[in-house]
Amino acid sequence: MKITVPFGSLWLDADDKGLTTVAFFELADHQTNQYTELAAKELAEYFSGKRTVFSVPLSINTGTDFQRAVWDALAQIPFGETRSYQAIAQAIASPKAVRAIGQANSKNPLPIIVPCHRVIGKNGKLTGYLGSIEHDGLSIKEFLLQLEHVTR
Repeated sequence: MKITVPFGSLWLDADDKGLTTVAFFELADHQTNQYTELAAKELAEYFSGKRTVFSVPLSINTGTDFQRAVWDALAQIPFGETRSYQAIAQAIASPKAVRAIGQANSKNPLPIIVPCHRVIGKNGKLTGYLGSIEHDGLSIKEFLLQLEHVTR
């Protein structure tokens, strides 16, 4: 399912258990069902400033145990707050895995819903984020943090 967002388009996919994918690029095979419809509604509310927490059921079928631990830690970062890569590494009991945290973020199948955009450098600087055809990743990350009124 393709939806229009302030910085371009997102593609959503789901299985019979929940949302599986939020992508910045077109998905060749994707379906529309109750979970993609709910995610589209919740994302529209998020972008209009009416939603701070997502309730759409998720169905994550990819990733290593380490990546899943990172994604679980990301899901705990509240709206309007950020964490450093170091803080995420410490939260999953892998304090030396700072670079691996960045790699796990880049593989996050549900960006925005699982808020990898809320992870920034220890010095408060923005670091990598997936881009889209229309915009580079850091401009999207900056937009999302501004939407959440994050001050760094």
